[in-house]
Amino acid sequence: MNNGTANQGMRGIQEILLRYKYEHDLDLRFDVFDLRQKGEIPDLSYDIYISSGGPGSPFEGKGMKWENDFFDLLTDLEKFNEQSYSGKKHAFLICHSYQLACRKFNVGEVIARRSTAFGIFPVFLTAEGIDDLIFEGLDNPFFTVDSRDWQVVSVSESGNNANTNVLALEKERPHVDLERCIMSVRFTKEIVGTQFHPEADPVGMKMYLLRDDKKESIIANHGLEKYEHMLSTLEDVNKLQLTQSIILPNFITEALTALTVEA
Repeated sequence: MNNGTANQGMRGIQEILLRYKYEHDLDLRFDVFDLRQKGEIPDLSYDIYISSGGPGSPFEGKGMKWENDFFDLLTDLEKFNEQSYSGKKHAFLICHSYQLACRKFNVGEVIARRSTAFGIFPVFLTAEGIDDLIFEGLDNPFFTVDSRDWQVVSVSESGNNANTNVLALEKERPHVDLERCIMSVRFTKEIVGTQFHPEADPVGMKMYLLRDDKKESIIANHGLEKYEHMLSTLEDVNKLQLTQSIILPNFITEALTALTVEA
């Protein structure tokens, strides 16, 4: 979903997959599809799907073939899982993909933020999130990379329907008269998404922050103190590194278990 824009997200996802493969001694193989730029879309022959973040508005593809293909894939996964007693297929949707899924599943309202949210922030689990496998091993709150110009709001903590569970929220801001952003939703038992970037790691984030253009932009918009705080946060192994080592690996474990467990 990165639409040809260079970022650290794809590297982070692939590193997690490779690390999981070697740590668990698995014959785990993956392919990369460039949906927005090249129109590539996977079929249903895969067991697990991870859809990345990307730049731009979650509405700019409305009515375009690539967006329709993405929505059709989610529909096909949902139908497959409803009809299959075993071998369920799981999908994890990150940031841009998550916002698109909220539109597709009619979860909440996807709106533009008043200003860009960018940095390392605490994320708070709901009661459903505390019990969800993908967050097992994390504190509440935990810390992760949040980068967004758009957000999802107006979702009750029990979701918009029986199949939807809100798993995480942004921090409360009593001094700001705005709704809390919905940071994670389980759309179905097998399809889950996060507004934040669980694939982000300290190395990639530091490389990103040290780029001259990003450093200047962050200092101009948020101040030098904020920039220096973000750099210092990267040294805390109980923050970004912990999140990166838990959420997607937990998701993969959940997905692999579902491939072998009979209903």
